[in-house]
Amino acid sequence: MSGSLLALSDLHVAYGENGAALDALRPRHEDDWLLLAGDVGEILSDVEAALRLLSRRFAKVVWAPGNHELWSHPRDPSTLRGVARYERLVDTCRALGVVTPEDPYPVWQGPGGPVTVVPLFLLYDYSFRQPGVRTAREALDLAAEHGVVCADESLIHPEPYPDAAAWCRARLAETEKRLSALGPDVRTVLVNHFPLVREPTRVLRHPDFALWCGTEATADWHLRFRATAVVYGHLHIPRTTWHDGVRFEEVSVGYPREWRRRGDRPPGPRLILAGRPDLPKERA
Repeated sequence: MSGSLLALSDLHVAYGENGAALDALRPRHEDDWLLLAGDVGEILSDVEAALRLLSRRFAKVVWAPGNHELWSHPRDPSTLRGVARYERLVDTCRALGVVTPEDPYPVWQGPGGPVTVVPLFLLYDYSFRQPGVRTAREALDLAAEHGVVCADESLIHPEPYPDAAAWCRARLAETEKRLSALGPDVRTVLVNHFPLVREPTRVLRHPDFALWCGTEATADWHLRFRATAVVYGHLHIPRTTWHDGVRFEEVSVGYPREWRRRGDRPPGPRLILAGRPDLPKERA
């Protein structure tokens, strides 16, 4: 395969400048795959339009949902909530040929051998808590005292689960079973909207926001499931970090006010794994 594995997240296409960046986005090679780590947008029709465009341009698009795709936004004509909304997104992706966490994991054939690309949908369970805080309720109350409340608390309705933490537990159990069934020699690229380990959240401007950024239950998944790389977004802090010798790539575009502080244009896709160079054609 001559194409590469590229990754991007947090497109937030409702913002005009981000939408223009989406329109200009092109693969580097006709065989490139694009890994989308969530938060394409909030409105179902916006998400579908973006995925349709990208699925026509890239050889394969792999999508993991973010929290924004799960919002019941007041401007969205769709009234679907919780699991029903997620299932609609999965149906939309399948109609476009986009790989979701519910589909067989695709295998990318690169120079270093095959790698299984695993899109994840895990949510969070409020276990990234402040020091000394023992329960989720205490952690949420303390965050509220500090003026930090994620919009998810009013915009995500996790029906039929009682709360996001219960939905997260169900997703963890289901996903862990699938990953454990992979062969012991299978190398992976794990793609999740939220960081799989707590460390990347240590640099947040508002530390309490870590409550909505993942779960301690995945702290060793990059090792257990033999990750060559881990792709995530959500934090809007694009960077590369290493944990236990595994490369973690935060690939957010973020809001225009954020990426303008770093440059005059939104960041493009990050190279996760390079493909084989094109071979010179034989002379006749």
